[in-house]
Amino acid sequence: MCANRPQLIVEIGPGRGALTALLLAHAERVVAVEIDPAMIALLGERFAGEVKLTVVPGDVLQTDLSQWGPAVLAGNLPYYITSPILDRIFAARTALREAVLLVQREVAERLVADPGSRDYGLLSVRTQVYADAKYLFKVPPGAFSPPPKVESAVVRLVMRDAIDDQEKFLEFAARCFSHKRKTLRNNLIGYYRKELVEAQPEAGLRGEQLSIPLMRGLMERLEKG
Repeated sequence: MCANRPQLIVEIGPGRGALTALLLAHAERVVAVEIDPAMIALLGERFAGEVKLTVVPGDVLQTDLSQWGPAVLAGNLPYYITSPILDRIFAARTALREAVLLVQREVAERLVADPGSRDYGLLSVRTQVYADAKYLFKVPPGAFSPPPKVESAVVRLVMRDAIDDQEKFLEFAARCFSHKRKTLRNNLIGYYRKELVEAQPEAGLRGEQLSIPLMRGLMERLEKG
């Protein structure tokens, strides 16, 4: 986590509080967002009298994660809603210093993937536009009870400063990956003049072959027309 002791950690889905107990030892304050009433009651019993912990009942997909101010975020993300939760995290990025997340291993590999690899895609680009993503370590199924049928991994996302055309670029990136097996020529004709697209040196490549700087350069040339 951070080199300096964080004043506030926001935890997503604390469950029975196994991670919460560790976070309380490393932060001045912990805010834990939990949707399950049974887990909320259990946390209340386990951490009764713990003044550093605030349990917030609610759905993380409906929660503004920036409302508590500057914070570090931590959590074990439910695999089936990882992408929507990442959307919420990135929406709150100006208030988050970093996020340390346990996710499905395949998702972790996509978050940190380099251009040209089989895992590199729109999720990689979106993540790396918003954050410096680092794969920390793998977590085997046996670390959980009951053990899941998939492997997990921990990733660290250190938030980047916003740039002016961030959303515009991500819309362009989505076009580049709209049909992953197709070339950029096929994906981008229809949004820009055919002759302009075909004149670009990247026209015969696929989106997965372009780094973020190269993709941004292509967008700027096409937008200028």
